[in-house]
Amino acid sequence: MATFKREEEVIKIPEMLPVLPLRDVVIFPGMITPLLVGRRKSLASLDVAMKKDRLLLVVTQRDINVDDPSEDELYGMGTAVKILQVMRLVEGTMRILVEGLSRAEIVKMSGTRRFFKAKIELHPPVTTSNRKLQALIRRLSTQFTEYVQLNKRIPDEVLRTVLPIEDYDRLADSIAAHVIGKIESKQPFLETVALDKRCRVISKLLAEELEILTIEKKIEGEVKNQVQKNQKEFYLQEQLKAIRKELGDATDETTEYEELAESIEKAGMTAEAYEVAMKELDRLARMASLSPEATVVRNYIDTLISLPWQVRTDDRLELPKVKRRLDADHYGLKKVKERIIEFLAVVKLSKSLKGPILCLVGPPGVGKTSLGRSIAEAMGRRFVRFSLGGVRDEAEIRGHRRTYIGSMPGRIVQSLIKAKSKNPVMLLDEVDKMASDFRGDPASALLEVLDPEQNHTFSDHFLEVEFDLSEIMFITTANVIHTIPPALQDRMEVIRLPGYLETEKVKIAQKFLLPRMLDRHGFKANDIEIEDAAVRDIVERYTRESGVRNLERELAKIMRKVAVQVASSKRRRTVEVTPRNLEKFLGIPRFADKEIPTKPVVGEVTGLAWTSAGGDILKIEVGFMPGTGKLSITGLLGDTMRESAQIALSYARGVARALPLKKNFFNEIDVHIHVPEGAIPKDGPSAGVAMATALISNFFGIPVKKDLAVTGEITLKGDVLAVGGLNEKTVAALRAGVKEVIIPKAVAPVVKELPREVRSGLRIHTCADMREVLKIALTKPLPRASKRAPKAELPSIGFFEYIKEPPTTH
Repeated sequence: MATFKREEEVIKIPEMLPVLPLRDVVIFPGMITPLLVGRRKSLASLDVAMKKDRLLLVVTQRDINVDDPSEDELYGMGTAVKILQVMRLVEGTMRILVEGLSRAEIVKMSGTRRFFKAKIELHPPVTTSNRKLQALIRRLSTQFTEYVQLNKRIPDEVLRTVLPIEDYDRLADSIAAHVIGKIESKQPFLETVALDKRCRVISKLLAEELEILTIEKKIEGEVKNQVQKNQKEFYLQEQLKAIRKELGDATDETTEYEELAESIEKAGMTAEAYEVAMKELDRLARMASLSPEATVVRNYIDTLISLPWQVRTDDRLELPKVKRRLDADHYGLKKVKERIIEFLAVVKLSKSLKGPILCLVGPPGVGKTSLGRSIAEAMGRRFVRFSLGGVRDEAEIRGHRRTYIGSMPGRIVQSLIKAKSKNPVMLLDEVDKMASDFRGDPASALLEVLDPEQNHTFSDHFLEVEFDLSEIMFITTANVIHTIPPALQDRMEVIRLPGYLETEKVKIAQKFLLPRMLDRHGFKANDIEIEDAAVRDIVERYTRESGVRNLERELAKIMRKVAVQVASSKRRRTVEVTPRNLEKFLGIPRFADKEIPTKPVVGEVTGLAWTSAGGDILKIEVGFMPGTGKLSITGLLGDTMRESAQIALSYARGVARALPLKKNFFNEIDVHIHVPEGAIPKDGPSAGVAMATALISNFFGIPVKKDLAVTGEITLKGDVLAVGGLNEKTVAALRAGVKEVIIPKAVAPVVKELPREVRSGLRIHTCADMREVLKIALTKPLPRASKRAPKAELPSIGFFEYIKEPPTTH
């Protein structure tokens, strides 16, 4: 053990010290330096030192990029230091303050897997004084003074701190510590033990630095005469050029030009794009590198180089494997999967085919967006997605022209650069939610992108050269299709995704959602058991939706409740979720068992609606009261639906002629048509048949069947016209417990395409006029007009007091 004297303190330094490797600093004796310690072995060495005598050996490593240096990667001379302060930081790192004590040469390195330790030999300072040494110290002090005055990075206060030091050894080390230089130039000074030799080493280093600083000052004067005061950035660049010129290294810009030219050659551009790129490169070479125009040109060339002109991915053409992959990711969705298989089959036979442009239309939560990613993975293509919801600017699609500073290409080109492939699957999400204003119409810009006959020559405003988009498989998604312009609809192959049935949701929950929720919440497969009946209750009583998003949220809520139980309990048991204890996890059910009437009711009909959230059922109520012949329509109905109500009333008044009504009867009653859930806007002509049925039911006092739903548009003559959304409407009817559905005869062919569960679970009637509808919908036939019918007391249904004679009963 050696002793080290520092002023009045005596420090005993043992022969063996834990080693702390340093990356980018050389610590000299007498220096007080902060260090950030974060490597595993370094922390272990620090821990050992703190438990013993707070002494360490700090050694600089030869390569700063090595994270775990070996014995050979450390210099042989270091510094024995004392730890003055330790501060713990976040993420396991520590900040320490150390003071250099003495040079220490590594005699032998040893250690464990945890940390290094070394046997050392100290080289304490030797106090000597002679004229030669005094001359060296004076020369060193003069050089250091000049160095600090020329170097703007070192404050003048350093001179007042360093120069008054009387100890020659400490003065030399302090000067070396303040010289800004690389590790390779400072380490030899640390390894030089003799003071006179050390002074010569640092004097030589200072002489080299002074020469460089003198040249810098000369260059600075030259550059200041060349540029204006307000061009600070340009001045810095010119200074850098002058430095390179003085050092004989002026090849940087030439190398950059050659690298860009080589990248253009390798990019595989079309002849047109290649010619434009080389022309722009020549312009760039003649521009000042910091001018705004040079930035635009450089960005343009980089964009051209980054585009995948000839890069493609190979399609997976093993159709059974692709089908298995699609089935593994999504349940159902038969039409979409068939379309993908058909596309790959044609590619396999013809070896070339333009990418299809599909539009997946369906309510939220049925898997439209995630299906795009699954299609890309199944086909072996790269996947890119961007949302068009709320996009108003045409430049989002086509890009900005290069006349603007900061211009950039459109979303299509950006997505291709991101995909790094010429034939990715590109998903354009929420295509039905685009808008237009004074900046242009993005839907019109998509016409060229989504047209197979035009997109092989697509031209972005930023690029202004043609790029082939025909190999991209475009998939767009939408909740409704009527907000998409007809011209854009015409360019896409529309595939409708109806809402899921109850049985499908149960299978999706058990096969897809539950395993995902278990994994996301840290459970194993046997930690939670949710019965199918419980899942069915969640679907029926807690979620009323076309998709499965709310179902997924309810399952996640169960997982959180169970997680609290498991985290609070010492023993981990399997938690069972059954219909009996479901309320314990999810609370009181939000929906009743059925939304349809429980018994036949006069003047009340269940209609079918189609919204952006999928299919739904509507209750339509009719009431009569004394008045002046006014028609009241409530329920926040749109103009089209109000017109349907007026047409339905006109038809119903014609049918009501079968009743023995007194003169001016219709001028003495008010008719009120109400569609509940008045806070929700409703519109469309498909409720016309349902309204007419409810009116006629109320006129004649004949109840409407309880398990029946009606959809269709009505004319004044009683014809039933076609309506849309039949798939979504019938799914909603089956989900609500409806047994029979009346639909227009014009859409009868669509019945064959309905899900099998819908066709087997519903009795579907097709009708061409209202007479057929009334025969099916009413619990008994309508009476015929008869003047001889005997008078009889009729049930009070709100208007029979105005009738001279009751209708004939059958």
